Amino acid sequence: MPNVSTDIASTRSEPAADVLRLLSLNIQVGLNSSQYRHYVTQAWRHVLPSRGVRATLDAIAHLARDYDLVALQEADAGSLRTSQLNQVEYLAARAGLGHWDAAVNRDLGPFAQHCLGCLSRAPLAHRSYHALPGRLPGRGALQTRIERAGYAPLSVFVVHLALSRGARSRQLAFLGELLEDAGDAVIVGDFNCQPPELEAHPVLQRRGVRALNLGATFPSWRPQRAIDHLLHTPDVEIVASRVLDLRLSDHLPIAAEIRLKPRA
Repeated sequence: MPNVSTDIASTRSEPAADVLRLLSLNIQVGLNSSQYRHYVTQAWRHVLPSRGVRATLDAIAHLARDYDLVALQEADAGSLRTSQLNQVEYLAARAGLGHWDAAVNRDLGPFAQHCLGCLSRAPLAHRSYHALPGRLPGRGALQTRIERAGYAPLSVFVVHLALSRGARSRQLAFLGELLEDAGDAVIVGDFNCQPPELEAHPVLQRRGVRALNLGATFPSWRPQRAIDHLLHTPDVEIVASRVLDLRLSDHLPIAAEIRLKPRA
């Protein structure tokens, strides 16, 4: 059984050659709400440019530079509200991570380009985007693969799931089926549900998928709900994992160290 720890070494130390350092964060388009009332009083910031966003992105990039792979949710690929800034590309450049990918999951034309993103120290292979099932469009999974020299590949799915339980159940079933041909894999992101729902899902159970129970991540100013997760297939070894107490958006980041398997 994989060794899961609730602690994690400082990301500023050099990891072992077979360890992949992973970070995931719903960045809330750089808005960094700090109270519930901001969802109402600052709603205009979701459609118009506003001050402070660039500083928040720079703080996220400062954190991201210590990781090998960074999964982003609720980023923007360049629209009116970001003054045409592709936030994924910007974060990759500021973090010094030479490879990035973005997939628009909700296209609102010139006003907003909601996207999932992935930043990486190593090249990203076999990229694909999957629109997830649901009554309302706009939820998706960005799939890529890490192929570090000398080690077996690891598939990575970056996801942002629906708010309704019924839609999430269909989306989790869809993801479970994608794992059939993915080999060793992790699914990471904003699942909008707590661990018991993941642990009880029949398709995930059948695939042997396990969810790390990391702790509450939302809202960041008073965490009460564990809705940001990392799921992994049975043979993936998680060396360490935790929620980071860093308020960079309305979610707290999650971090993990994954042991890569030697290539056969």
